[in-house]
Amino acid sequence: MTSASPARDPRPATIASIAEELGVSVTTVSKVLNGRPDVAPDTRERVEAGLARHRYRRRSKRRTLKGQIDLVFHELNSMWSMEIIRGVDAVAAAARIEVVLSQLNGAHLPPDEWLDGVLDHRPLGVLFVMSRPSQSQQQKLRRAQVPFVVVDTDGEIAESVPVVGSNNWDGGLLATRHLLELGHRRIAVVSGPKDVMCSRARVAGFRVAHDEAGLAVDPDLVRYGNFYVDAGYEHSMDLLTRPDRPTAIFAGSDLQALGVLRAARRLGLDVPGDLSVVGYDNVPVAGWVEPALTTVGQPLRDMATVATQMLLDLARGVEPATSRIDLANELVVRESTAPPGSRAAVTPAAPGARPRLRGEAR
Repeated sequence: MTSASPARDPRPATIASIAEELGVSVTTVSKVLNGRPDVAPDTRERVEAGLARHRYRRRSKRRTLKGQIDLVFHELNSMWSMEIIRGVDAVAAAARIEVVLSQLNGAHLPPDEWLDGVLDHRPLGVLFVMSRPSQSQQQKLRRAQVPFVVVDTDGEIAESVPVVGSNNWDGGLLATRHLLELGHRRIAVVSGPKDVMCSRARVAGFRVAHDEAGLAVDPDLVRYGNFYVDAGYEHSMDLLTRPDRPTAIFAGSDLQALGVLRAARRLGLDVPGDLSVVGYDNVPVAGWVEPALTTVGQPLRDMATVATQMLLDLARGVEPATSRIDLANELVVRESTAPPGSRAAVTPAAPGARPRLRGEAR
């Protein structure tokens, strides 16, 4: 009599399945696999144990890639773009792959002549940032066996298209909950363009936070900008000169938040004493402006590294475990938010020193 061997799961473990089992992000598992130092020791230990338990190994016989990838932005003129570029370059440089950079001058759908130029030089793949190929362009790319991945898609896109982004709805929720918990009840939002999906998702999160608190949203306080300083400034000058002005503004990007700060300064309003401001993205300048900006930290570099690795895997003929990856955001609280009417807000002190109130003698 022979004994039956234990049943085994026929499906091999993937980074995504291990991440789900451990309750961590795909990015965290990838960082551990790549020996990155920016993982907490206890988390690293859990991930390494999970990888060992599943006997997960990176494929050793991966086809060596030679060539270049095309990185195309809808528009290339912000610190946000630089964070994406740094993430792409980190993966591409390690793989000794060149990156060709281009932009669409604000358009979200590339013109056919642009795609024809890309197909002429046959890249390993294409990364579309805040842009996407049309259905017919997707077919052309697939016929030419040129894989593509979309980073932070501007709109709805077919399930078959690999997309890496972040949870924009949750980001809007986090920002608005923070302001409501501080006691603000009249909050404006200046999001990005209305025709861009992440802008609408952030406003949706803003609305849900109000619903949770049992508060109605004043439609006059919901604005759509362009993610740049000028829109933040112009909308804020209008909002803050109203007799019933908001006590807080949630800006759809850190650049728009800079425009809000400038409008407040122009009108003689103290931030955060008279007005609280929350940005979005957590680009490096957010921590250096005065006051330092409370913002929703979007993992831009991680989005770019995950998307680039996915693209290189596709170029090697390795299908991703999932075609949709949304990385988590986090609220980064700094000095630009406080309870409404708190001109005597505490300012940061040197380490070990007692915090000093605004207006208190040094």
